[in-house]
Amino acid sequence: MSEVVLNFMAGGVGGMCTVIVGHPFDTVKVRVQTMPMPAPGQKPMFTGALDCCRQTMAKEGFFALYKGMAAPLVGVTPLFAVFFGGCAIGKYIQQKNPEDEMSFLQNANSGAIAGVMTTAVMVPGERIKCLLQVQSAGHAPTGVHYDGPMDVVKKLYKQGGIASIYRGTAATLLRDIPASAAYLSVYEYLKKKFAGEGNAGKLSPGATLMAGGLAGMANWSVCIPADVLKSRLQTAAEGKYPGGLRDVLKEVLREEGPKGLFKGFAPVMLRAFPANAACFFGLELALSFFRMFI
Repeated sequence: MSEVVLNFMAGGVGGMCTVIVGHPFDTVKVRVQTMPMPAPGQKPMFTGALDCCRQTMAKEGFFALYKGMAAPLVGVTPLFAVFFGGCAIGKYIQQKNPEDEMSFLQNANSGAIAGVMTTAVMVPGERIKCLLQVQSAGHAPTGVHYDGPMDVVKKLYKQGGIASIYRGTAATLLRDIPASAAYLSVYEYLKKKFAGEGNAGKLSPGATLMAGGLAGMANWSVCIPADVLKSRLQTAAEGKYPGGLRDVLKEVLREEGPKGLFKGFAPVMLRAFPANAACFFGLELALSFFRMFI
């Protein structure tokens, strides 16, 4: 079980690397996903990810791309710690011997278990982050102004209690279970391939960055539709979607068709590679460092 503890600690380091590198792309993604439908004859608020980025920096400055980062940065250490600790638990459950090599499916199972475990930490941070990001873009659907992460928590709790803070839990599970399965299994598969026979687990920094980046792209390629539904649900005014995810899905398909489920695809993929390359690089570096002392 020492591996669980090591992965728990190193996962926090990897998570911080992910947020610092990936948050600007995430801000663009959320703003594109949640922008209002234009009236007939009017242009959309943003024509795409690059236009969103350009407008955001022109109107609010470069650091507007880091709006809402406090919540995921504070939450990301326990989140990624829980995720990679959960991956280690998944391996521990499935291995008869610690030296047994994990199959692709077993790694996918470990990732899925970790995806379930992270939900309790993930949902409140995602809800706060999305509300602050959308508010900064000037099209907050809730009509409520928030002064920062703690103000969001206070106002959400006043509106609907704990249930309001955890709105989007089902959508997050729908997104993270398959995505986490793909994330870990693809990383471990590529890690093995890049290391070559007889050199398992020993990767150069460049190979680690490549494996992590491609694993991140695999992660997001699986879960974009669920992420669109989650962003819409978490930034909507109280009571807009009484049926939850089903109501959001009906609205998206009615107004935008199936392509609406892939809104934000460009910024997601642009973010996926560098953010997750940084995550696994930080994870492996921290693991190597911690193992020097045990």
